[in-house]
Amino acid sequence: MNRRSLLSLPALALATRAVAQAAPMPVVASFSILGDITARIGGDRIALRVIAGPDVDAHGFQPRPSDVAVLRDARLVIRNGLGFDAWMDRLVRAAGFRGAVATATEGITPRSTAAHAHNHAHGGAERRQSHSVGPRNVPDPHAWQDLRFGQVYLRNIAAALAAADPGGDATYRANAGAFAARLTTLDRWVRSEVASVPEARRRVVTSHDAFGYFGAAYGIEFLAPQGVSTESEPSAAEVGRLIRQIRDQRITAVFLENMANPATLRRIAAEAAVTVGGRLFADALSGPGGPAPDYEAMFRHNVGLLVPAMRGGAA
Repeated sequence: MNRRSLLSLPALALATRAVAQAAPMPVVASFSILGDITARIGGDRIALRVIAGPDVDAHGFQPRPSDVAVLRDARLVIRNGLGFDAWMDRLVRAAGFRGAVATATEGITPRSTAAHAHNHAHGGAERRQSHSVGPRNVPDPHAWQDLRFGQVYLRNIAAALAAADPGGDATYRANAGAFAARLTTLDRWVRSEVASVPEARRRVVTSHDAFGYFGAAYGIEFLAPQGVSTESEPSAAEVGRLIRQIRDQRITAVFLENMANPATLRRIAAEAAVTVGGRLFADALSGPGGPAPDYEAMFRHNVGLLVPAMRGGAA
């Protein structure tokens, strides 16, 4: 080897290290809402894969063999927790994954369906909670439906990214800070929109009990024929009670969800003589061309349907 070749070796080594450092960190998120939040914080420093993508029900998701290979290449896995994506734990074990696993709901005290199952909130919006005719004593995993808890998701995900990639700490903190400011503005807008609806009309029926945190945060009573999981099935008696409540309270806001089975809710709407007002996004985002391709758009779409329907008019 000549002198020129020897001199070029240190430069080659430096160039190789620079390329390695510039390669995005492979990260896996369990479902689409987490994926969007993670992508906005990680930016160009991460290469993100989402297991349960847009319009996919993550409650009963069945991972594919190809998902095992995705985890083997990752350095960080981000899950929701609270039982929502328990299949992710099985996938981590199947893949022999040895990287970091972060839980986005860390530090959030979950809403209890038992605590709120029959609270009809007589006496003020601040006491309104979700009403479910589904299973009791199940932790509600849908914490992203309260934008204040969305801020917790941001902090947890930013911290997990920085721990796995310390060199990107400043980038992750800056991106999370900018995102947090937008969510604060969005939260004020949601409260203003809901405040335009008389308290007595703030009742909504949805496919399953996915909006409990939203209801508690923004003063709306949500009712659902299913519990917090789309895998639960309501009894005939529970469906009958819900139909009677829709009639008795003259509820006009009845909605399907983008990934829930519509059959039960359509039957309820027909028997209660109400019109289904559209499709809400609760557990999954839409595809890029849909009305809810990201976390912020999901809130704007849902509120844009909910508020006119609660008033009794068309969206």
